[in-house]
Amino acid sequence: MYSDSDLEGAVTAGAISREAADALRHHIAAQRATPIVDEEQFRLLSGFNDIFVSIAIVMLLTALAQLGKAVATPVAGVLVAGAAWGLAEYFTRVRRMALPSILLLLAFVGGVAGALVGVMTDLHIDIPARVGAVIAAGIALITGGAAWLHWRRFMVPITVAAGAAAAVAVVAALTVASAPEAKELMYPTLLICGFVVFALAMWWDISDRERRTRRSDVAFWLHLAAAPLIAHPVFHMLGMFQGDISMVTAIVVIVLYVIFGFVALAIDRRALLVSSLAYVLYAMYSLLQTTASLELAWGFTALAIGSALLTLSAFWHPMRALVVGGLGDLAERLPPVGVVAARA
Repeated sequence: MYSDSDLEGAVTAGAISREAADALRHHIAAQRATPIVDEEQFRLLSGFNDIFVSIAIVMLLTALAQLGKAVATPVAGVLVAGAAWGLAEYFTRVRRMALPSILLLLAFVGGVAGALVGVMTDLHIDIPARVGAVIAAGIALITGGAAWLHWRRFMVPITVAAGAAAAVAVVAALTVASAPEAKELMYPTLLICGFVVFALAMWWDISDRERRTRRSDVAFWLHLAAAPLIAHPVFHMLGMFQGDISMVTAIVVIVLYVIFGFVALAIDRRALLVSSLAYVLYAMYSLLQTTASLELAWGFTALAIGSALLTLSAFWHPMRALVVGGLGDLAERLPPVGVVAARA
């Protein structure tokens, strides 16, 4: 399977003409009865060999982690990070395999973080909470730097999202370290971080409105990272985790989900809808139980939400055309509504 960025790379390399690539995009869009840009493509598998290699990578790195841990906890992280980088030199730079590249990136940054955490745990010293938070911020900062180095070398699209997650961890840790009462500010802080990551995702998206290059893949993973950072704090601050929710809260949650739907249609990304799905299911379930005392409240909830999401998926393009059409000049910065927009 070839992604749209692979097709664009073939054009850049001169393997096929621009006209042939656009004709293929039109053909695929016509077959699927949906614009290519609305497919929200990202490359995960190029064939079954990706799965085969990924299984082997997981087995090898797990074995190295266990063997390293037998020596010392930090050694496990060092071995995993070193092996992940070395394997990426072949499977990412040479073979350009998608799923193995994602696993190797996660293993590398995880190995770096694991090695640093292992150093602290093996010291066996009592560390005050605020000092521990500062140390955690330092670990997250170094991990983010490792992700940056990996990006400079391999440019795996998920790497930018990993670096953004590390930056959020730095901010969260410093928030905890600032004062004991700062824990109350954790969810507002995470919400702000979510909006920042969302803005970064939009910056990458705007730079490739037609979603033909690797920049679109980077934006996809950033949206995937931003969505829970926005959804979880919002619904937590609404009291979703404090037992039974009131009718007013349930209605607010459903309204927020509708707003998320409008945003998803406008930017042509579905991550917000997926991240907040569990909350709206619970809210609607509580609403049905409170107002109608239905024994089959969960069944009716799943039926209603599932039907709504399927309808949204089936009519995504015409509904998106309506939303984007009402945004005026802002629409010029969003992915085009047409089947395949003319290249600037």
